[in-house]
Amino acid sequence: MNYEVTDCIDAGTEYCPCHLAQVGECILCSQLSGKTFCDCINWKGVCIYQEYVWNGNKAKNQRKNYFCKVLKKEIIDNKVIIFTLLTSHKIAQDLMHPGSYIFMRSPKTTQFYDTPISIMDVNTEENWIKVAIEIKGIKTKSIDTVQENENMLIRAPFWNGIFGLKNVYSAKDGLSLVIARGIGQAPMVPVLRKLYSNRNQLIVVLDNGNYRSNFVSEYLSMYDCKVINCKTLEKGELTDELKEIIDRAIEEDKVNLIHCDGADILNFKVIEYVNDRVKTASCNNARMCCGEGVCGSCSARYKGHVVKRLCKIQTEPKKFFEGRRLI
Repeated sequence: MNYEVTDCIDAGTEYCPCHLAQVGECILCSQLSGKTFCDCINWKGVCIYQEYVWNGNKAKNQRKNYFCKVLKKEIIDNKVIIFTLLTSHKIAQDLMHPGSYIFMRSPKTTQFYDTPISIMDVNTEENWIKVAIEIKGIKTKSIDTVQENENMLIRAPFWNGIFGLKNVYSAKDGLSLVIARGIGQAPMVPVLRKLYSNRNQLIVVLDNGNYRSNFVSEYLSMYDCKVINCKTLEKGELTDELKEIIDRAIEEDKVNLIHCDGADILNFKVIEYVNDRVKTASCNNARMCCGEGVCGSCSARYKGHVVKRLCKIQTEPKKFFEGRRLI
């Protein structure tokens, strides 16, 4: 059966119901999306409509801004900066999971400079988080102006940085293949941690992209990864070497998951090549501004006039690319 099972990353959390429910656009609740009967798409153990009524027929408070001291600032290859930020214990706990990300900016700028950045590492004992940023445009250049012992402004927590999260969590006691290219090495780390904690052996295909070297070697060693350095893309297509690695992983090694962290072109080509032979997951590269489904910058349009708000909707990677309108 080729139907799509969708979920909302915020459903059942302290941030649900959100502003989408308030205007009749809830992803899961039928009664908060224009219908007059109860027919939830994906029951989360909590009645969203009841929560909405109990909250006075309005959305719950959404994420807040926090000042975080910069404990450490490391410059990698003059293109990548790794920030270690001191935060509260609750925020550190909330950002432990694969797919977690924050919005961050310099306190000297306005909210227009909010930049979504994936979490690379978290320490809940010392209450710090670590993020890696590739310096490219106005927003990241403004973040680069913040120095050690100064404050960074973050908005958190957010969790929809990965499509196919349930596949990551269900992969246990086997062998998993993880493919990462360029800055995709950063969101790869929490996935490695989860797969390793699920007693999986790990094969990591690493493509440094335009970087001289990788910046995650300590994590690759920590999680006992077998590392294969490989060029993943050439002229917009998967290299023969990567195809051979994927085929061998599926047919001989019987991997339980293939996860890809890279640009959408790499994610799409990998998922297309795997073609349902094994479960997949990929990073979420949607352009985001608010993270709450309101601004529309993350919205993607699909056949049948379907609109998906990619900052909130949780789905299989294949369904993310399937039927998407590019114009």
